[in-house]
Amino acid sequence: MRSTHDHGTTDDDDVMDATRVTARDRRRLTAVAAGVTAALALGGLSTVSAHGADPADTARSATGTRPTAETTPIGFGAGTTGGGNATATTVTSLDAFKSAVTGDKAKVVKVSGLISLTGQVDIGSNTTVLGAGSGSGFTGGGLRLKESTNVIVRNLDISKPRKPSDGITVQKSTKVWIDHNTFSADRDHDKDYYDGLLDINHGSDDITVSWNKFADHFKGSLVGHSDNNASEDTGHLKVTYHHNWFSDVYSRIPSLRFGTGHFYDNYVQGAETGVHSRMGAQTLVENNVFRDTEVAVTTSRDSDVDGYAVLRGNDLGGAATEISRTGSFTTPPYAYTAEPASSVVAAVTAQAGAGKL
Repeated sequence: MRSTHDHGTTDDDDVMDATRVTARDRRRLTAVAAGVTAALALGGLSTVSAHGADPADTARSATGTRPTAETTPIGFGAGTTGGGNATATTVTSLDAFKSAVTGDKAKVVKVSGLISLTGQVDIGSNTTVLGAGSGSGFTGGGLRLKESTNVIVRNLDISKPRKPSDGITVQKSTKVWIDHNTFSADRDHDKDYYDGLLDINHGSDDITVSWNKFADHFKGSLVGHSDNNASEDTGHLKVTYHHNWFSDVYSRIPSLRFGTGHFYDNYVQGAETGVHSRMGAQTLVENNVFRDTEVAVTTSRDSDVDGYAVLRGNDLGGAATEISRTGSFTTPPYAYTAEPASSVVAAVTAQAGAGKL
């Protein structure tokens, strides 16, 4: 089964029967629970500095403790400034929000309260969208970045994005920072009742996804929508995921085609499959923690061409791995410090999601 999005993207991945998914999930949780405490050896602190970069500007404390929230993104999305120092506009209605985020002029838009919507709202370039306090954001639909550049989305609650709308879609866009948001739905419906929480596609590039919480959903985060989109996606889809909390998200954590992904210091809890590298994607999976998860990382499912993965310093918590091809992406081109897996759960559960800035 395929789902066709309102923005013209066809998602190849909707192939599971929801009844089978639910039954398998119950079996998985029963089988894995007994092995949760048998964690593999924890990874040490890993520090990598890009040539010419100043680690002090972007890296975390080498003690593994988390300081205040970053004011600029770390990772492939580094350099994203959004609306910068533009005077903020606060909105409380959907119409006001649509008007405020239109166009490419630098702008900062604060969302106050929870706004219901159907479909998605397009966000212009050079924009910062901020939730004003906890509990502010959108329900029923989401946001779309289409052919946009330099966009920041922070501190929003985005819930129950009804198909064919994702919580956030990043399409043909560059320089994006998605930080400290809470994405959620429920698993009381068929897996196709809602769409993805965060999907990145059509050659988008230079993106950081950090300190978000993804919860109670079948389809987490898809990077690259189709096996048949090599001409547009190859050489693009460079995404960093760090310090995110995936709680009871079934799969796509993330699912990455063609691109280059760095997945570090994330906490994955209650998944059937976690990181899925496919169609030649290169993925570095570093210092993450997996719990109640059947397969932490796979490179060999659902596509005609396998992906590549490099694993280091992860606490798999008894989860399996399916690595058919070891990757060559071992040194990201930016400065960062990956805290050890032993401190990830405490840091991420305390600080990830909206309302934590």
